[in-house]
Amino acid sequence: MISSDSSGGGAHPQRPAARRAALAERVLAEGSASAAQLAEHFGVSLMTIHRDLDELERQGVVRKFRGGVTAQPSGVFESNVQYRLKTMRAEKAALAEHALRLIEPGMAVLLDDSTSALEIARVLRLGGITPLTVVTNFLEAINVLSDQRGIHLMALGGDYDPLHSSFLGVSCVEAVQSLRVDVCFASTSAVHGGYAYHQEQHIVSVKRAMLDSAARNVLLIDHTKLARTALHRVAPLSRFDLLLVDDGAPAEALRDLDEHKVTYQVCATKGSP
Repeated sequence: MISSDSSGGGAHPQRPAARRAALAERVLAEGSASAAQLAEHFGVSLMTIHRDLDELERQGVVRKFRGGVTAQPSGVFESNVQYRLKTMRAEKAALAEHALRLIEPGMAVLLDDSTSALEIARVLRLGGITPLTVVTNFLEAINVLSDQRGIHLMALGGDYDPLHSSFLGVSCVEAVQSLRVDVCFASTSAVHGGYAYHQEQHIVSVKRAMLDSAARNVLLIDHTKLARTALHRVAPLSRFDLLLVDDGAPAEALRDLDEHKVTYQVCATKGSP
């Protein structure tokens, strides 16, 4: 095994910045990996890999655990947006198709910076519901809708956060508070015991402002987020007029929603029986 950054490694990038970028891409694609696997793949020492992983963890791209690294979320770590963009696509598409039924021409619609809400933007890009005003702080959604005829796009400003590909902070909260929209479509990292949760406080403040600025709030949740917890409470589920969840939700999780008197609808994923 090669123990320095500058020698060997074949076709694998050996400059630290390039190697770290390739390393992040690999972990984001696979979800997790062991340090030993990564050291072998990139032809460097375990010490070098751990330095790389320490830097990627500092940047918030991944989180380390004993013997390895993961891009998957935890109670205090939200996955990088590039990882979230690749996961649960069919389930998120099912939620978006159902959400579309709640949108009518002439509405003002607010989309948060979730990849679930992004699927709504992708469906709206296909046309059919115009005129429409769409407000969002998510750069991915802005890019999807920026050239769409019939849609008045309002981009919320603030501090750009590359890990979420969105605009956040006090300026974003104040921009949201100055608006009143017909419906807000939002998602969050975890739902448990009648509450929605998220790992990061600065995300929570923007989501709460969005809920306060909408006449109607809809929560989009793929089934992996049910019965999961995260550090910060966003809001009680009673703050949402409707919760949309895909048909992969286990019966016990749905019973928990029933017990907390949550209004929800189960959305069929394409290919489901």
